[in-house]
Amino acid sequence: MQSEYALHDDDFRKISALVAKRSGIVIDDRKRAFIHGRLGRRLRILGLANFAEYCRLLEGPEGAGEQDMLVNAITTNHTSFFRESHHFDYLAQTVLPATIKANGPRNGRLRLWSAGCSTGEEPYSLAMTLRDCRLPMNGWDVRVLATDLDTNVVRHAAEGLYDAERVEAIPPPLRKQYVSTEPDGRAAMDDTLRSLITFKPLNLLEDWPMTGPFDVIFCRNVVIYFDKPTQRRLFDRFATILRPDGWLFVGHSESLTNISDRFDLVGRTIYRRIR
Repeated sequence: MQSEYALHDDDFRKISALVAKRSGIVIDDRKRAFIHGRLGRRLRILGLANFAEYCRLLEGPEGAGEQDMLVNAITTNHTSFFRESHHFDYLAQTVLPATIKANGPRNGRLRLWSAGCSTGEEPYSLAMTLRDCRLPMNGWDVRVLATDLDTNVVRHAAEGLYDAERVEAIPPPLRKQYVSTEPDGRAAMDDTLRSLITFKPLNLLEDWPMTGPFDVIFCRNVVIYFDKPTQRRLFDRFATILRPDGWLFVGHSESLTNISDRFDLVGRTIYRRIR
């Protein structure tokens, strides 16, 4: 990279502090090269000569929009359909039957939240699981809220269009029923799935417009980017917006041990609210 794109210590600290304030994502020196590469593209797009100019833009009166672009640029969006498939098995085999038993087979209410939905594979996997559950849910009011900090991936998710190879992870019977092929070769999610999901941009660290209660929250591979105090606050807020015995699903490398005492571990990275 050109020498004028060198990321000096002062600029790196300013960018790291701004990202932490806006998103809760902690950037230490080990991620310096990653930040350098991701934001170097923004400098070229904006026609800026160096990171000092970029920091002045972020801090200036016109900086709010670029701060959103900054967070979008450094957010990692690695996901896939039915990732960690045991979570969807548990949802179908344990959560849904327990919910129906508690509420009756008719006219119930079910709310799920995909918090950190990325490009949408997770909420569409949830919707397929709900549609395919073959349980007595006549007249139930079922909705999936899908949110992400990155406005670009939320728009992508709402479109419901994917490269053909992305949908190969969907079990063949579900793929046959809920996925069609567009003229350009892309895979399209069925309208019966899209009708269950509401996609919205949301910063988990800011005020939440929804009041709940949710029955299920999927927040997987999100809190690994936060420091411990931020994780504690977030899991406390999740517990509060879940119904008293609701379920929380986290990522394979995440744990609530020594973070929250409001949940019991009931499965592999599956928790249930206890208070």
